[in-house]
Amino acid sequence: MVAVDSLDLEIAQGEFFTLLGPSGSGKTTTLRMIAGFEEPDTGRVELGGRDVTDLAPYDRAVNTVFQDYALFPHMTVGENIEYGMRVTGVAGDERRRRATEALETVRLPGYEDRRPGQLSGGQQQRVALARAIVNRPRVLLLDEPLGALDLKLREQMQVELKSIQQSVGITFVYVTHDQEEALTMSNRIAVFNDGRIEQVAGPTELYERPGNAFVAGFVGVSNLLERDGRRFTVRPEKVLMFDNGSKPSGVHTEDGVIRETAYAGMITRYLVDLDAGGELQVVRQNSEAPSADLGSDRGRKVTIGWRAEHTVAVEGEEESN
Repeated sequence: MVAVDSLDLEIAQGEFFTLLGPSGSGKTTTLRMIAGFEEPDTGRVELGGRDVTDLAPYDRAVNTVFQDYALFPHMTVGENIEYGMRVTGVAGDERRRRATEALETVRLPGYEDRRPGQLSGGQQQRVALARAIVNRPRVLLLDEPLGALDLKLREQMQVELKSIQQSVGITFVYVTHDQEEALTMSNRIAVFNDGRIEQVAGPTELYERPGNAFVAGFVGVSNLLERDGRRFTVRPEKVLMFDNGSKPSGVHTEDGVIRETAYAGMITRYLVDLDAGGELQVVRQNSEAPSADLGSDRGRKVTIGWRAEHTVAVEGEEESN
């Protein structure tokens, strides 16, 4: 079995680059090859134009942050951060100065004397990040580092990580299966599938112009339709739903019946069975008035539509979430 097949990837200096894909798609294996924990069967790994393929992990100017933080519980926060510098022989005063700076960078000033067990999950993640950046690596590798956090804290840490990356200017290579996380944080994203890269693009291009049906289905939610021999996708928020049978010009319209509804706070999701065949997910903002009785919408006949510029022709199989 080939974990990663014919991978060709170039990451710019100072970039926040994300490897995105489902479990088993090859993204973590790719990260481990960059780190030196896995050796490629063919090809090479270069860092700043230097071939590091045969170098041990400790001889590469990279550090890795894992999901489980891997902090030493018997050490203080300061000792955890200084550990790598102590191993490499950095003098005590310099170690403490750099550890203090690293804690300030991750917004934990004054936490040097605390133990990891006294910290929240988010604070432990910041300490792990401080320990990784204090050695000033050229590349920081992050393997699902926010996966153990609850949703609210994870969203907060996404903003923090991006801000920290911009502050220190280190190249971040980030692994996640969370599409929203990737779109929120990244300069560019590589979408993995079965050991291959399906598309590399910035967040806007990846979402608005997916390269194939897999990317369209994996990165967010997308409707896949076939009409007149053309296969295309259209995002749920781009689909219009008209009341009273109105059909504005410039919009392709079709009739259908609402099969299901789901209230999600700011939005309501509708699943519409189309008379011409197929189904569409439609998203509507709940900005004007709350949806009182969603059950009453089921079975209601509606007209939906979309503009041609909001559709993307695709090939290949769609990702099933």
